[in-house]
Amino acid sequence: MSKLVPPHGGKGLVIRLLAGAEREAELKKAAGLKKIQITSQEKGDLIMIGIGGFSPLDGFMTKADWKSVCENMTLANGTFWPIPVMLSCTKEDADGIKVGDEVALERNGLMMATIKVSEKFELSDADKAWESEKIYKGAGDDSQGDFLAKAKAEHPGVQMVFNRKPCYLAGQVKVLSEGDFPEKFPGVYKTPAQLRAEMDEHGWRNVAALQLRNPMHRSHEYLCKIAVEVMDGVVIHSLVGALKPGDIPAEVRVKCIDTLVKKYFVEKNVIQAGYPLDMRYAGPREALLHATFRQNYGMNYLIVGRDHAGVGDFYGMFEAQTIFDTIPQSKEPGKALLTQPLKIDWTFYCFKCDGMASLRTCPHSKEDRVILSGTKLRKMLSENAPVPDHFGREEVLDILREYYASLTEKVEIKMQKAAAGSSMK
Repeated sequence: MSKLVPPHGGKGLVIRLLAGAEREAELKKAAGLKKIQITSQEKGDLIMIGIGGFSPLDGFMTKADWKSVCENMTLANGTFWPIPVMLSCTKEDADGIKVGDEVALERNGLMMATIKVSEKFELSDADKAWESEKIYKGAGDDSQGDFLAKAKAEHPGVQMVFNRKPCYLAGQVKVLSEGDFPEKFPGVYKTPAQLRAEMDEHGWRNVAALQLRNPMHRSHEYLCKIAVEVMDGVVIHSLVGALKPGDIPAEVRVKCIDTLVKKYFVEKNVIQAGYPLDMRYAGPREALLHATFRQNYGMNYLIVGRDHAGVGDFYGMFEAQTIFDTIPQSKEPGKALLTQPLKIDWTFYCFKCDGMASLRTCPHSKEDRVILSGTKLRKMLSENAPVPDHFGREEVLDILREYYASLTEKVEIKMQKAAAGSSMK
C-alpha cells in the first residue's frame, strides 16, 4: 500500500481522461456536437482535470464555486481550493447552449474534451475586477483602483482574467487528449498516477516538490539539496505549459535540469517531472495551487522560497510563505490541504562563506554575496552580458547561451526588486 500523502478532496484521484473504446466513442460523438474554442490556460486546466492533477475537480467551476474560491479559498462545499478554474465562451455561443447540453471543446483544431453543461452564467468587468483583487493582489497593497490600473497594464495573470469571454460554462468533462505533452516531453511529462507509482517504487514517503518555471541556477540547486537532505526524495517539478514573453521555453529548461541532475545530484534521490499548466503569476495564491496539485501528485511538501510564482513587484518577498498560515482548515476528511510549505529564506553564494548560504546561516554583508534570480539570469543572457562567477553551473549556462544566440527577436527583461536583491537586509 502506498505511503504517500493521499490525493486532495478525499475521493482518490478523480480522473476524467478517457482511453480505448470509450475514448473512440466519445470522439465520434464529439464530432457532431457544438464546438467551443478554448484558450491555452483552459487547455492546461482541462488536462489537469483529466489526469487527476486537479482532484477532486471533475469539471469547470460553477458561479457559486467561483465566488467561494475567490472569497474563502474553498469550493462551495467547503473543500480547500485557492484559484478559480473557469471555462469562458462568447455570448453568441452561450445563447446557443442550454443547461443539459453536451458541448465539444477544441484547441487549435484538436478535439480536447466534451462537457455536459450544468450551469451557464456571466461575469461582468466588475466581477473580473473583484476576482483580480481577491486572487492577484498582494496582502501589503492597500491601493484599489491604482492596483487594478497597474495590474491590467503589467500583470499577465490579471490580463488573462480580463481577456476571458463574458459567459461561462460549468459542468463535468470527459477529456479526450493530453495535447502534445506526452510526445514533446517523453519521460518528463508524468500524470499523478505515473509519478506516484515511480515514487512508490523508490519507497518514498516524505517528498518535496521544487516548483520551476526558470532554468535551475545555483539558488534552485541549493534549495533542492536542502530538501534532499531531510526528505526521502525530491521531485524537480517544472511547468511545461505556456509562459509570458521573455521566459525560457520548457524544452530548454528540461535540458538544463537534466544536465544538472546528472552532474550534481545523486540521481536516485531526485526525479525530474513536468506538468501541463500555464503560469498564472498569482504569487501567494498560486503557491497554494502548487501545493494543492502537488498533493495529488503525491508530494507532501512544497519548497517555497523568495517571491514564489511572483511577477514584477506585485508581492512581498515571502508572502507566498505566510499565506499558508492563514488558509482555512477543516475537520472533514479530504477537505483541508495536507501538503505543507518547506519555507526557505533568501539564498545566495557568499564569497566569505565560500559556498551557498542563506540569511539564516550567513553573517556577512550584502557586498559579499552573489544575488541569484531567474529574472536576473535571463536579463544578463538576453543582453549577452557576462554572468558572475557562482551564479550558475557552466554546463547549464552553455545551454542557455546557445538558446539566446538562436533567437531572432529579443524581449526586454524588466528587473524587479526581488530579482535585484534590493530588498535583502
